[in-house]
Amino acid sequence: MTRRANSPTTGQINLPGQAAAPDGPNDLTGMFVMHWAFRRDLDQFAAAAIHTPVEDRAVWRALARRWSLFRHVLHDHHTGEDEGLWPALRSLADAAGAAVLDAMAAEHHDIDPLLASVAEGLDRMAATPDPDARAALEVRVVAARERLGRHLAHEERDALALIQRHLPPAEWERISKVYFEQAKTPREIAALVAWLLHDMPEPATARLLSGAAPVRVLWRLALRRPFARRERRAFRYAG
Repeated sequence: MTRRANSPTTGQINLPGQAAAPDGPNDLTGMFVMHWAFRRDLDQFAAAAIHTPVEDRAVWRALARRWSLFRHVLHDHHTGEDEGLWPALRSLADAAGAAVLDAMAAEHHDIDPLLASVAEGLDRMAATPDPDARAALEVRVVAARERLGRHLAHEERDALALIQRHLPPAEWERISKVYFEQAKTPREIAALVAWLLHDMPEPATARLLSGAAPVRVLWRLALRRPFARRERRAFRYAG
């Protein structure tokens, strides 16, 4: 199932912060826009942790809720990779590719405790104004941003190249549907769409929603403004 040298290629999207865009037959837009949104969130949380006044418990509560959304989406994304994508690639990869996949799984494992520690810090700030807790939270958020940032770059450079090398488009589409798109309620889908598209560069939005008219209408008429209001509330001090 290794891709032949003359296989058709698909032009990949390139978003701010993206480390690589491996060429090949598969359209990896879905992966790249998720990565962009993870980076967007971590930049915002890092700024909010520094600039939100210690005593503004309402904003800390909003940040804690918003971190819960970020953590849930990231967990679902990593679960899809761990349970579907990496095993499919492992069955086709050589030793070097298997080493990349081992690293992906190990990095997921290392990231989880950092995410939990940020949640604990935000909950503490929402409960009690504590300058020492805020200082510790700043360190945790920056550590999470740096660790996840390194992981996303590693994945874009090396793991996504394995998708292009080994998976024909039909198999990539099957994995995407089974492990990344299915088993979500309508409410979860609406939350994911609003989270993903917020502040996304317009070319990426247009490409992602091409051929998805119902989702485009849902976003523009029902989801965009309410989500933006909640973002302003949570990140009002982030700048």
